[in-house]
This record gives sequence, structure tokens and C-alpha cells, in this order.
Amino acid sequence: MHSCIQMQIGESYVLWSSTASLCGLSWVCLRLLSVRLWGKPRPSGLLEYTRRRQQEYSVQRLPFLPRLTFFFRPLPNSTIKMIARTIDIPLTQKAIIAGPDRNFTVVHDAPVIDLAPNAILVKVHAVALNPVDTKLTGDFVTPGAIFGFDCAGTVVAVGSAVRKRWVIGERVCGSACGMDPERPSGGAFAEYTALPGELALRIPDYMSFEDAATLPTALNTTVLAVFWSMNIPMSLIDKPAEKSFPILVYGGSTSVGTMVIQMLKRPDEADFLRRAGLRPITTCSPKNFDFVKSFGAEAVFDYRSPSCGADIKKYTKNGLGYAIDCITEESSMKICYAAIGRAGGRYIGMDPFPAHVAATRKIVKSDWVVAFRITGMPCNWPAPFTSDADPELSESAIPFFDSVEKLLADGQIKTHPAKVSGGGLEAVVGGVDLLRRKEISAEKLVYTTISEK
Repeated sequence: MHSCIQMQIGESYVLWSSTASLCGLSWVCLRLLSVRLWGKPRPSGLLEYTRRRQQEYSVQRLPFLPRLTFFFRPLPNSTIKMIARTIDIPLTQKAIIAGPDRNFTVVHDAPVIDLAPNAILVKVHAVALNPVDTKLTGDFVTPGAIFGFDCAGTVVAVGSAVRKRWVIGERVCGSACGMDPERPSGGAFAEYTALPGELALRIPDYMSFEDAATLPTALNTTVLAVFWSMNIPMSLIDKPAEKSFPILVYGGSTSVGTMVIQMLKRPDEADFLRRAGLRPITTCSPKNFDFVKSFGAEAVFDYRSPSCGADIKKYTKNGLGYAIDCITEESSMKICYAAIGRAGGRYIGMDPFPAHVAATRKIVKSDWVVAFRITGMPCNWPAPFTSDADPELSESAIPFFDSVEKLLADGQIKTHPAKVSGGGLEAVVGGVDLLRRKEISAEKLVYTTISEK
């Protein structure tokens, strides 16, 4: 009689197989103790493989196995196939891809990405749009590649090299690699996608998939702009600055703006990240003044005012040394440059900026960041976005995301307001048009792809 036994050990489930005789109950019990590991599951119908295709996920040998070799014989390759839960992952899926005409369309036969060792595979429940999604046109579009970056969902598989402890079924959010010519199946706007295993975030119980989907790109951009490009010490997360100083966050009502403001907020607040002890100054339209102040802005200025830059310079007593431009247009850059004090400083944009504006004040050092770079992978978009792999950058960001995950669990980080729509992936393309027409303010477009039960 062939029997299959599923044993739970810690957070892993390992399939054991045994062959028992019908000679008696005692013999059956003895054989159950001396089970053997089989190279592949038997077609008993009790368990399905994690993936229909022959894709294996390995885990380290359990620590007690060497001491029990009398009872157990390990697989020849010294790995154990992890059947964390009965999950049927298809070969193909519904996704938004770029068609031959470079227009985005929903298809039902897009390939599910092959999981890299350092990634987790996620079943997507909600996706969010970002301004970068509106800029993927022309040479930035790879026909057949899946679209999108930000998503939230549940873990269905874990790569063999992921160090962070993930449990199958955990709720997670993160940024995928959308419209990448080298990884065309890596976009977020699909039924399944892959996320960096060390940088993805667990979603706390109180938070919906839709709210969680607003976080990834905002967090990625914030850590790159504040701690990497501006060279502001990450140690300020743990110990606030002894001497506070102002930072201009141009476009404070954007999702990146509200996240940066939270990180820089005054130390009299309880939020762990807000104890950096810096003074966020921001701009937006007057209708959103109270909104950005609710995230911790010290002062707010109307970006439409002809004297906006001069007003900020006056407020900061000609001492502003840092400006983060969440809009990055010629007009926004000019205001930032006008606001920076006489001693100069640093300007960080979200896109390549006009060189002629940068040339007006050589005492200001300018730079721009792309959220995708936080993954440490090469960026294969056309110049000037092309960049080499930088695994050290990704590694250096891990402590930041570990801290953010704890803050989320404690309810100390506010998500940007989500404008949630149904309609699944089919509705996302229309949302891109809304962003292009600049009809969205102080909200983030989010689309539910799987309803929570």
C-alpha cells in the first residue's frame, strides 16, 4: 500500500512517502517511522505540485536530518522540494501587455514569469498607477512585455536565495519590473508577478490590498532621493538630527511627496521615521494645504504664485539647502532653484531635467532618481535611463524596508489616499489616460483585480 504523509515542520511543509505492507498494524507503524524521500510526488491526487511545469524551489536541508539518516534518506541533490501549500500556478495568465502597435492591451495568454532565486512570486490582488506609467511610450515600450510596477497580493512561491522569511499565503506589496525588455514577463499588471524578496513588505492585518498598493514606488523613490542621492545619513532614522534644517518637497500632495514629508517630520511626533528631525517645506495648490499638513508639512506654498520661490527663500531665511522635486518640470525646477539659499545646495528630480535651468546656478548640485534602481538590477530602458546592475544599492536599502515594515505594523505610516476602482485589469488602461490628462490630485489610482472575501 502506497501512502503519502504531509508533515508540518516550522513554516515548511515537506512531503514524505512510504511503502507499507498489509502484514499488520505494527509493521505499518514501523514503516511509517522509516519513511523515505522520493524524487517526485506520486500521482495520488492528495497533493498537487506547486507548479504544473517542472519548476523546483529548494530549501536548505532541515537541521535534524543528518542525525536521522537511519530513518530518512535525503534526495540525491540534498534538497527538499517544498510543498508549502497546494497551489496551482498556471503557465499563462491574464495581463496588460504592449501589442505590436505599442499600445497597451489585455491578453489572456501572457506567460507567468520564471521565478529568480532572490524573488518571491505573488498572486496579484490590487495594482496602482504611477506617473512613470504615463511616460512609457515610443522606445520605452517593448511589444509583448507586461506593464506596471506597484501591486499587492499574496505570496505563492519563494526563491531559493531569499533570506527574508516568507510564508506562503502572506499578504505582501512591492514594485515589480514593468516593461523591461530583458524581463518582459516581470510587470505588475498581471495575475502573477515577481517581487524582490528582501524589499517587499508584509501588509498589516488592518490594511487593505488597495491601500498597500499605494506604497511601493513612493517608498523606493523616497529612500533613493533622501538617503542615497542627497547623502542625508540613514542614521537619522534612529537618531534625529541635533540641528534641524529645512528641506523643500515640491509637489507635496503627490504620493512621493506625502511619503517624503512623513520621513522628514519634526521629532515631536511619535512616528519612528519622522524623528529624523528635519523640517519639510512643501508646495501644492491651496485646496490641498490642509492635506499635506496632515502628513507633517511645516509650511505650504502655492506653486502657482509668481513669488513662490522667493517666498520659500524668505521663509527659510535664505538657508534652504535641499530640494526634492516630485514633479520635475521646467517650471518646478525653476521654483526649486529660486528657493535654494545663497550658499547653494542639492536638487533632486524624478526625471532628467532641463540642463539650461541647472546651468543658472552652478552652486546647486543637481541629480535625478529612478525608483526602479532600488532593485539593484540593470535598467534596460533607452538612455539616459539605462543603468548597470547595482546590487550594493539594493543591499543597503534592506534596513530601511525592515524599519518601514515594523512601522506599518504599528500603524505609524499613513498611506496616500487611494481612488479605488473595480473593473480589474481592463480598467487600468483608462486610468493611464486620466493621469496623462492630470485629472487626479492628492489621490492614487488603484484597481482591484481580486476581491477580498
